[in-house]
Amino acid sequence: MMENSEDTVIAHNGIRLPSFMYGTAWKKEATTQLVVTAVQAGFRAIDTANQLIHYEEARVGEALGLLAEQGVSREGLFVQTKFTPLNGQDHRTPYDPRAAVSVQVEQSFESSLQHLRTDYVDSYVLHGPYGRRGLGPEDWEVWAAFERLYEAGKVKMIGISNVTSEQLALLCERAKVKPMVVQNRCYAAFGWDKGVREICQAQDIVYQGFSLLTANREVSIDPDIRAMAGRYGMGLAQLIFRFAMQIGMLPLTGTTNLQHMAEDLACRNFTLTDPDLREIESIGNR
Repeated sequence: MMENSEDTVIAHNGIRLPSFMYGTAWKKEATTQLVVTAVQAGFRAIDTANQLIHYEEARVGEALGLLAEQGVSREGLFVQTKFTPLNGQDHRTPYDPRAAVSVQVEQSFESSLQHLRTDYVDSYVLHGPYGRRGLGPEDWEVWAAFERLYEAGKVKMIGISNVTSEQLALLCERAKVKPMVVQNRCYAAFGWDKGVREICQAQDIVYQGFSLLTANREVSIDPDIRAMAGRYGMGLAQLIFRFAMQIGMLPLTGTTNLQHMAEDLACRNFTLTDPDLREIESIGNR
Protein backbone atom coordinates (compact mmCIF):
# COMPACT_ATOMS: atom_id res chain seq x y z
CA MET A 1 0.00 0.00 0.00
CA MET A 2 1.07 3.59 -0.61
CA GLU A 3 2.39 5.07 2.61
CA ASN A 4 1.47 8.57 3.66
CA SER A 5 2.87 10.90 6.32
CA GLU A 6 2.26 14.57 6.97
CA ASP A 7 5.19 15.54 4.77
CA THR A 8 5.58 12.80 2.16
CA VAL A 9 3.82 10.09 0.19
CA ILE A 10 5.37 6.98 -1.34
CA ALA A 11 4.26 5.40 -4.63
CA HIS A 12 4.41 1.73 -5.60
CA ASN A 13 8.02 1.96 -6.79
CA GLY A 14 9.20 3.20 -3.40
CA ILE A 15 9.95 6.78 -4.41
CA ARG A 16 9.07 9.34 -1.78
CA LEU A 17 7.67 12.73 -2.78
CA PRO A 18 6.48 15.76 -0.82
CA SER A 19 2.80 15.74 0.13
CA PHE A 20 2.12 19.22 -1.28
CA MET A 21 3.18 20.61 -4.67
CA TYR A 22 3.59 24.11 -6.05
CA GLY A 23 2.19 24.54 -9.57
CA THR A 24 3.72 27.01 -12.03
CA ALA A 25 1.06 27.23 -14.74
CA TRP A 26 0.17 30.75 -15.97
CA LYS A 27 2.93 32.45 -13.97
CA LYS A 28 4.72 33.81 -17.08
CA GLU A 29 7.65 36.14 -16.30
CA ALA A 30 6.86 35.92 -12.56
CA THR A 31 7.67 32.19 -12.55
CA THR A 32 11.28 32.53 -11.40
CA GLN A 33 10.60 34.62 -8.32
CA LEU A 34 7.45 32.71 -7.40
CA VAL A 35 9.26 29.36 -7.42
CA VAL A 36 12.02 30.83 -5.24
CA THR A 37 9.40 32.28 -2.89
CA ALA A 38 7.46 29.00 -2.74
CA VAL A 39 10.57 27.03 -1.82
CA GLN A 40 11.55 29.62 0.77
CA ALA A 41 8.03 29.28 2.21
CA GLY A 42 8.51 25.53 2.58
CA PHE A 43 7.41 23.84 -0.65
CA ARG A 44 9.77 21.14 -1.87
CA ALA A 45 7.86 19.88 -4.93
CA ILE A 46 7.54 21.96 -8.11
CA ASP A 47 5.29 21.17 -11.08
CA THR A 48 5.87 22.53 -14.59
CA ALA A 49 5.60 21.47 -18.25
CA ASN A 50 7.46 21.97 -21.53
CA GLN A 51 4.51 23.88 -22.97
CA LEU A 52 4.94 27.59 -23.61
CA ILE A 53 1.21 28.26 -23.88
CA HIS A 54 0.80 27.82 -20.12
CA TYR A 55 4.26 27.33 -18.56
CA GLU A 56 7.71 28.92 -18.49
CA GLU A 57 9.78 25.82 -17.79
CA ALA A 58 13.10 27.63 -18.38
CA ARG A 59 12.21 30.14 -15.67
CA VAL A 60 11.73 27.24 -13.26
CA GLY A 61 15.30 26.30 -14.15
CA GLU A 62 16.41 29.86 -13.39
CA ALA A 63 14.78 29.55 -9.98
CA LEU A 64 16.53 26.24 -9.32
CA GLY A 65 19.83 27.94 -10.13
CA LEU A 66 19.12 30.78 -7.72
CA LEU A 67 18.03 28.36 -5.02
CA ALA A 68 21.23 26.35 -5.45
CA GLU A 69 23.19 29.55 -4.82
CA GLN A 70 21.18 29.93 -1.60
CA GLY A 71 22.11 26.42 -0.49
CA VAL A 72 18.96 24.55 -1.60
CA SER A 73 20.33 21.53 -3.47
CA ARG A 74 18.68 20.02 -6.53
CA GLU A 75 18.48 16.73 -4.62
CA GLY A 76 16.44 18.46 -1.92
CA LEU A 77 13.68 19.32 -4.39
CA PHE A 78 11.16 17.22 -6.29
CA VAL A 79 10.80 18.51 -9.85
CA GLN A 80 7.99 17.30 -12.09
CA THR A 81 7.53 18.26 -15.73
CA LYS A 82 5.47 17.04 -18.64
CA PHE A 83 5.56 16.00 -22.26
CA THR A 84 2.75 17.87 -24.01
CA PRO A 85 1.46 16.35 -27.28
CA LEU A 86 1.17 18.44 -30.42
CA ASN A 87 -2.53 19.10 -29.85
CA GLY A 88 -1.65 20.91 -26.62
CA GLN A 89 1.09 23.09 -28.10
CA ASP A 90 1.15 26.24 -30.18
CA HIS A 91 3.75 26.96 -32.87
CA ARG A 92 6.54 26.99 -30.25
CA THR A 93 6.92 23.22 -29.96
CA PRO A 94 9.95 21.93 -28.02
CA TYR A 95 10.37 19.17 -30.61
CA ASP A 96 10.11 18.53 -34.32
CA PRO A 97 6.35 18.31 -34.98
CA ARG A 98 7.02 16.13 -38.03
CA ALA A 99 9.08 13.57 -36.13
CA ALA A 100 7.82 10.25 -34.82
CA VAL A 101 6.08 10.55 -31.46
CA SER A 102 8.86 8.65 -29.70
CA VAL A 103 11.39 11.13 -31.10
CA GLN A 104 9.20 14.04 -29.96
CA VAL A 105 9.33 12.64 -26.42
CA GLU A 106 13.11 12.33 -26.54
CA GLN A 107 13.54 15.85 -27.90
CA SER A 108 11.10 17.37 -25.41
CA PHE A 109 12.78 15.57 -22.52
CA GLU A 110 16.25 16.76 -23.51
CA SER A 111 14.85 20.28 -23.86
CA SER A 112 13.38 20.00 -20.36
CA LEU A 113 16.73 18.94 -18.91
CA GLN A 114 18.33 22.02 -20.47
CA HIS A 115 15.56 24.31 -19.26
CA LEU A 116 15.69 22.90 -15.74
CA ARG A 117 19.50 22.79 -15.59
CA THR A 118 19.48 19.22 -14.38
CA ASP A 119 20.47 15.76 -15.55
CA TYR A 120 17.37 13.96 -14.26
CA VAL A 121 13.68 14.59 -13.58
CA ASP A 122 11.91 13.32 -10.50
CA SER A 123 8.58 12.82 -12.26
CA TYR A 124 7.77 12.89 -15.98
CA VAL A 125 4.12 13.10 -16.95
CA LEU A 126 2.16 12.73 -20.18
CA HIS A 127 0.12 15.93 -20.22
CA GLY A 128 -2.92 14.10 -21.52
CA PRO A 129 -3.95 11.22 -23.77
CA TYR A 130 -4.32 12.00 -27.47
CA GLY A 131 -8.03 11.23 -27.44
CA ARG A 132 -10.92 11.49 -25.01
CA ARG A 133 -11.72 7.79 -25.10
CA GLY A 134 -9.39 4.84 -24.85
CA LEU A 135 -5.68 4.89 -25.62
CA GLY A 136 -4.49 5.10 -29.20
CA PRO A 137 -1.20 4.21 -30.92
CA GLU A 138 0.33 7.59 -30.07
CA ASP A 139 -0.41 7.12 -26.37
CA TRP A 140 1.30 3.73 -26.33
CA GLU A 141 4.27 5.09 -28.27
CA VAL A 142 4.66 7.90 -25.73
CA TRP A 143 4.36 5.49 -22.84
CA ALA A 144 6.99 3.14 -24.28
CA ALA A 145 9.34 6.13 -24.58
CA PHE A 146 8.54 7.04 -20.95
CA GLU A 147 9.31 3.49 -19.86
CA ARG A 148 12.72 3.68 -21.57
CA LEU A 149 13.51 6.94 -19.74
CA TYR A 150 12.47 5.34 -16.46
CA GLU A 151 14.46 2.17 -17.02
CA ALA A 152 17.51 4.25 -17.98
CA GLY A 153 17.26 6.10 -14.64
CA LYS A 154 16.69 9.49 -16.25
CA VAL A 155 13.36 9.87 -14.46
CA LYS A 156 12.40 8.51 -11.05
CA MET A 157 8.66 8.35 -11.71
CA ILE A 158 6.39 8.39 -14.74
CA GLY A 159 2.76 9.39 -14.85
CA ILE A 160 -0.20 10.73 -16.77
CA SER A 161 -2.47 13.76 -16.47
CA ASN A 162 -6.01 14.62 -17.58
CA VAL A 163 -6.92 10.95 -17.73
CA THR A 164 -10.28 9.18 -17.36
CA SER A 165 -10.81 6.13 -15.17
CA GLU A 166 -11.26 4.00 -18.30
CA GLN A 167 -7.95 5.19 -19.75
CA LEU A 168 -6.10 4.78 -16.47
CA ALA A 169 -7.41 1.24 -15.96
CA LEU A 170 -6.27 0.34 -19.48
CA LEU A 171 -2.83 1.80 -18.92
CA CYS A 172 -2.38 -0.04 -15.63
CA GLU A 173 -3.50 -3.29 -17.24
CA ARG A 174 -1.31 -3.21 -20.34
CA ALA A 175 1.76 -1.11 -19.55
CA LYS A 176 5.07 -2.78 -18.77
CA VAL A 177 5.65 -0.08 -16.14
CA LYS A 178 2.41 1.26 -14.69
CA PRO A 179 2.18 4.95 -13.74
CA MET A 180 3.38 6.11 -10.36
CA VAL A 181 1.49 9.42 -10.48
CA VAL A 182 -1.77 10.73 -11.92
CA GLN A 183 -2.51 14.45 -12.06
CA ASN A 184 -6.12 15.47 -12.72
CA ARG A 185 -8.33 18.50 -12.41
CA CYS A 186 -10.55 17.59 -9.50
CA TYR A 187 -14.25 18.52 -9.40
CA ALA A 188 -16.40 18.21 -6.29
CA ALA A 189 -19.40 17.82 -8.61
CA PHE A 190 -17.93 14.51 -9.81
CA GLY A 191 -17.12 13.11 -6.39
CA TRP A 192 -13.68 14.72 -6.40
CA ASP A 193 -12.70 12.42 -9.31
CA LYS A 194 -13.69 9.38 -7.30
CA GLY A 195 -13.37 6.82 -10.11
CA VAL A 196 -9.78 7.75 -10.89
CA ARG A 197 -8.88 8.08 -7.22
CA GLU A 198 -10.16 4.59 -6.50
CA ILE A 199 -7.92 3.11 -9.19
CA CYS A 200 -4.97 5.07 -7.83
CA GLN A 201 -5.64 3.77 -4.33
CA ALA A 202 -5.91 0.19 -5.53
CA GLN A 203 -2.74 0.45 -7.64
CA ASP A 204 -0.66 2.50 -5.14
CA ILE A 205 -0.47 5.44 -7.55
CA VAL A 206 -0.06 8.96 -6.16
CA TYR A 207 -3.11 11.01 -7.10
CA GLN A 208 -2.30 14.70 -7.60
CA GLY A 209 -5.32 16.98 -7.61
CA PHE A 210 -5.21 20.40 -9.25
CA SER A 211 -7.72 23.26 -9.54
CA LEU A 212 -9.11 22.15 -6.18
CA LEU A 213 -10.16 25.73 -5.48
CA THR A 214 -10.74 27.26 -8.91
CA ALA A 215 -12.78 24.31 -10.20
CA ASN A 216 -14.96 24.24 -7.09
CA ARG A 217 -16.03 27.77 -6.36
CA GLU A 218 -19.46 26.52 -5.32
CA VAL A 219 -17.80 24.73 -2.40
CA SER A 220 -16.19 27.91 -1.11
CA ILE A 221 -19.53 29.71 -0.90
CA ASP A 222 -21.42 26.81 0.69
CA PRO A 223 -22.55 28.04 4.14
CA ASP A 224 -21.98 24.66 5.80
CA ILE A 225 -18.42 24.47 4.47
CA ARG A 226 -17.71 28.03 5.56
CA ALA A 227 -19.06 27.22 9.02
CA MET A 228 -16.89 24.10 9.13
CA ALA A 229 -13.77 26.12 8.33
CA GLY A 230 -14.71 28.50 11.13
CA ARG A 231 -15.00 25.65 13.62
CA TYR A 232 -11.47 24.53 12.83
CA GLY A 233 -10.13 28.07 12.81
CA MET A 234 -8.80 27.70 9.28
CA GLY A 235 -9.38 29.34 5.92
CA LEU A 236 -11.43 27.75 3.16
CA ALA A 237 -8.33 26.95 1.10
CA GLN A 238 -6.72 25.28 4.09
CA LEU A 239 -9.87 23.24 4.66
CA ILE A 240 -9.99 21.96 1.08
CA PHE A 241 -6.28 21.17 0.94
CA ARG A 242 -6.44 19.33 4.27
CA PHE A 243 -9.49 17.42 3.10
CA ALA A 244 -7.62 16.44 -0.05
CA MET A 245 -4.65 15.14 1.90
CA GLN A 246 -6.77 13.14 4.32
CA ILE A 247 -8.63 11.32 1.54
CA GLY A 248 -5.37 10.39 -0.15
CA MET A 249 -4.64 13.20 -2.60
CA LEU A 250 -1.48 15.19 -3.12
CA PRO A 251 -2.83 18.70 -3.73
CA LEU A 252 -1.34 21.39 -5.95
CA THR A 253 -1.55 25.07 -5.23
CA GLY A 254 -0.57 27.89 -7.54
CA THR A 255 -1.04 30.82 -5.20
CA THR A 256 1.10 33.88 -5.87
CA ASN A 257 0.69 35.22 -2.33
CA LEU A 258 3.39 34.50 0.25
CA GLN A 259 0.95 34.54 3.15
CA HIS A 260 -1.33 32.09 1.34
CA MET A 261 1.66 29.81 0.67
CA ALA A 262 2.39 29.68 4.39
CA GLU A 263 -1.29 29.14 5.22
CA ASP A 264 -1.62 26.37 2.65
CA LEU A 265 1.37 24.51 4.09
CA ALA A 266 -0.02 24.98 7.61
CA CYS A 267 -3.09 22.92 6.70
CA ARG A 268 -1.05 19.90 7.79
CA ASN A 269 -1.43 21.11 11.38
CA PHE A 270 -5.16 20.28 11.35
CA THR A 271 -7.05 16.99 11.32
CA LEU A 272 -10.63 16.81 10.05
CA THR A 273 -13.06 14.38 11.62
CA ASP A 274 -14.46 11.52 9.57
CA PRO A 275 -17.98 13.05 9.49
CA ASP A 276 -16.56 16.32 8.18
CA LEU A 277 -14.53 14.48 5.54
CA ARG A 278 -17.67 12.67 4.40
CA GLU A 279 -19.61 15.94 4.27
CA ILE A 280 -17.02 17.59 2.04
CA GLU A 281 -16.64 14.52 -0.15
CA SER A 282 -20.38 14.27 -0.73
CA ILE A 283 -21.01 17.97 -1.31
CA GLY A 284 -21.43 17.41 -5.05
CA ASN A 285 -24.36 15.06 -4.39
CA ARG A 286 -26.56 17.71 -2.78
